[in-house]
Order: sequence, then structure tokens, then C-alpha cells
Amino acid sequence: MKIVFLSRHQETIQRGAETFVGELSREFRKKHQVDILSGKRADSLNEILKNDYQIVIAINGGIQSLRVSLGRLKKKYKLVISGQAGIGKGEIFNIAVAKPDLYIALTETMFNFAKAWAWGGTRVIKIPNGVDLNKFKPIGEKKDLNLQKPIVLSVGALNWYKHHEETIKAVSLLDRGSLLLVGNGPEKNKLEYLGKKLLGDRFKIIWVEYKNLPEIYRGANLFVLPSWGREAFGIVYLEAMASGLGVVAPRDNSRQEVIGEAGIFTDVLDPKKYAQAIDQALNLNWKAKAIKQAEKFSWEKIAGQYEREFEKLL
Repeated sequence: MKIVFLSRHQETIQRGAETFVGELSREFRKKHQVDILSGKRADSLNEILKNDYQIVIAINGGIQSLRVSLGRLKKKYKLVISGQAGIGKGEIFNIAVAKPDLYIALTETMFNFAKAWAWGGTRVIKIPNGVDLNKFKPIGEKKDLNLQKPIVLSVGALNWYKHHEETIKAVSLLDRGSLLLVGNGPEKNKLEYLGKKLLGDRFKIIWVEYKNLPEIYRGANLFVLPSWGREAFGIVYLEAMASGLGVVAPRDNSRQEVIGEAGIFTDVLDPKKYAQAIDQALNLNWKAKAIKQAEKFSWEKIAGQYEREFEKLL
């Protein structure tokens, strides 16, 4: 098959959507011809029309999805949209207006949401995101994080909807351990100030390239991410579990589907309850359950599911 990903920020931003494109394209290239169009090329219909792609996977939604949808009037490719943005108005547009040939929901909650908006021949299925089990594993180089142990780790963009401030408040209520945030974004200065105020030298924010994340996970004792309920999936949960870490996360259906028995779910907007969950989780050995859960989501398995669905389209 000849496949193209349209990923506007592939070379400039490090998020779940870009990880999805990078990892899935790597698996596809074992059997298929794969291109990734980024920057302005990702939004250029001419770039698509001048090639004989069979499968076009639009990542950024909105006008990009609509433009590629209309391009099917000239070329007989199949449009696939994966719901990496999470539940919201953007995905309604992607499903009901762009009308892809195939819409990929990442969780059961998203699947039910998408089905309500699918019409005009769009088929909706569920395929989760994945994790590279060869890259993210307990054994390997471990980063000395130079923080008081046990270390609570959170990886994610420093944006308001990730609710990192809630983790800072919760860890400040504990009489042990420290918090490491890995990421970058507009909330960095605000979080830096709050972290130093409440945690002092028990707090640190860093940014590392994706290839260096495995050694960061191995240096931590527990993973948390209290992001909002519209979180599309949370690949970082899989990376943490594959590294042998237990997880503390918001109590909602999507997070419970992804994390399973490898973590504790709580009201992350209540500092006391969140702190109690972190404290409880730090006292347990999650390694076996975490790895077992992560193994369900290998990119190799996920790529196979995509390939079987693509074959049905052609």
C-alpha cells in the first residue's frame, strides 16, 4: 500500500499525535510505502494529488480534513482520520463534515461519541494508540534525576488542560518524595513558580527529546497525569506502564480502559484525595501489572489492526 500521513507539526512539536505518526509510520514501513507530509506540505492538496496514494491519514483536522475530503473527487484515495484530538467540536467536524471513509476512535467512550455523528458512509471503529515495548522497558539506562525519592513523574505539555498544578498541590501535602514535570508550554513559568513555592527543592521541570524519555521513566517511582476528561488517549500512560511504573489518574472510563489494574483512579481536583492516592500508590509494587497492561498495546499489534482495516477499504 501507498500511505501518507498529513502531520503539520511533525518536525516541530512533541505530542501524542506526533508520537502516533512517528511510531505507526515506522511499523507500516516494514511492508508499505509511507510518506509523512509536515509543515505547509501537510495542508497542500497538490502534494497529495500528484502522488498515487491509496490511504491518506489526516492528523490536524478542520480545514485540512475538509480539503483532503474534497480531493477525493479527483483522486480515488481513502481518507482516514484518527481521533487524536479527543472528544469535542473539532472531532464532530472531522466526522460529520469531512466524512472520512474510516474514522478511528481510540477508546470505547470516543467510539460511542463518534458513532452518533457518523453518516454518509463513514465507518467508525476502535483502535487504541500503542507503545514501543522495545524502547520503553524497565531494564536499561536510568537517569539520575537528582531529586528526593520517591519521585513522582508527569510527562505532558505544560498547558492548562493538563492540570499539572493539581499534582503540585497534592505532592506538597506529602511529607516525602518529589515531583518531576517533563514538558514545555505556555504554563511553564506559572508552574515553576507554584512548584518552587510549595515544594522547594522537591520540584523540577525539564524538557528532553523523545528518544531520551525511557531513561527518565526508569528513574522515577510513580507516574501521574491529571489532565482533563477530553484527553484523547494518553500515550504517556502506556510508556510509563511499559517502564514498570504504576499510575495515578483521573477516574473516568477512558483512563480506566487504558490503565486497567495498573493504577489508582481518583478525583485529581481534590488535593487531599489526590495526595492520598499518590501516597497509597507509592507503597505498592506495580511492575508486573503495569507491564502486563502495556503489552496489550504494542505498536506492532496496533499497526496490524490498521492494516486489516485499510485492506477492507481498498
